[in-house]
Amino acid sequence: MELNQLLNHDITCSCGRTHRCDIDLVDIGRGAILRLPESVKNFENILLVADSNTFAVCGERVSNLLGTKIKDTCLFVTDDLLVPDEAAIEAVRAKMTPATDLILGIGSGVINDICKYVSFFAGISSGIVATAPSMDGFASSGAAMILGGMKITVTTHAPALIIGDTEVLKNAPAEMIRSGYADIIGKYSALNDWKLSRLINGEYLCPEVYALVKEKTDLIRSLAKNIAAREDAAIEELMRDLVLIGVTLTLLSTTRPGSGSEHHLSHYFEITGILKDKPYFLHGTDVGYSTVVTARLREELRALAKPDFGMVSDETREKCYEKIYGKIACEVSDLQKSAGRYANPVNDIYRDKWEEVVAILNECPTAAEIEEMLTDCGFDLSLFEKMYGAEKIQNGIWFAKDLKDRYSVLWLYFNVFFSESEAEKIL
Repeated sequence: MELNQLLNHDITCSCGRTHRCDIDLVDIGRGAILRLPESVKNFENILLVADSNTFAVCGERVSNLLGTKIKDTCLFVTDDLLVPDEAAIEAVRAKMTPATDLILGIGSGVINDICKYVSFFAGISSGIVATAPSMDGFASSGAAMILGGMKITVTTHAPALIIGDTEVLKNAPAEMIRSGYADIIGKYSALNDWKLSRLINGEYLCPEVYALVKEKTDLIRSLAKNIAAREDAAIEELMRDLVLIGVTLTLLSTTRPGSGSEHHLSHYFEITGILKDKPYFLHGTDVGYSTVVTARLREELRALAKPDFGMVSDETREKCYEKIYGKIACEVSDLQKSAGRYANPVNDIYRDKWEEVVAILNECPTAAEIEEMLTDCGFDLSLFEKMYGAEKIQNGIWFAKDLKDRYSVLWLYFNVFFSESEAEKIL
């Protein structure tokens, strides 16, 4: 199914569930910004939200087109990456009035998430004028926020309208275009984790959504060089499929089709970067590099005839949290106590179903294949370790999983290979 076929109606699915995603308008293509007055015709009191970079891209055009409908602007001015935290939320709320009926963002992931979050709790609509095809969360009902120092996906609502003008999108910085491409390539890992969790935990999996996301991932992979060359049709397809994948997350009320071990590693690099004031890549870029990492883990695992399992004490694990996560170690610990995965190991299931586990792991592209996908779109693979270093990457392999309550190959790898001797390297 194509994008517009998924919107604004109940979908009775072969998986046995009914899916729905309500988005009033998705306009992707040349001249989409010029159509904004018609797109927002049902709104009269608009709060514009942007940062200094995104406003410079098309903020004046949007303001001129919408005229008196824009009642105020919340402009974030920062030399660093904007963080979707409590301060950002309050900055937007301070600009709102009781009459505000639309929060319209100009930007990409962080701006979109802030707008979704604030508008949802205010009981009004949000929209986004995309300035870069850099990530797949445009249409998701989840808002990826950093609250209390933790990366949390808050269930909110999808935007009422999504505007993607290819004349704007194709002129985005190259690293942002590559980021969107890599976010989609990460679906090879996310889908594999989803299928693995269905086997190990009996988790729900919709075969229709699984097949759709896999189809679009294969398509974008085939367009890597066209995307890198900023060809109009390829950039439009990239944006359309980024939005479509976000729609599937809203259809299922879970990020599972688009987020797995590769996203957990991405969140780890972002969170530890913020905690320790260290640089980190754009979200999708980290996802792409992390997809190579998780592919290598799968290769190590599937080479085993039968798994053995390492053992570590809760005390040792808590010390590792303190070393890696510092002031949010307690939050990480509390999350995992609530999730209960350490209290309920599934080692016997691994042993009983190992051949099936290996068969699923074999479905994911190899690390070498993922590397080729990234280099085809212009990635420099050497930059990943230069940014983070081998020790930080390895610590993420062990403990990025603990930032989320979600099963992935990181849990399997941890259960098989982590030990007291590995913990000593951290401590």
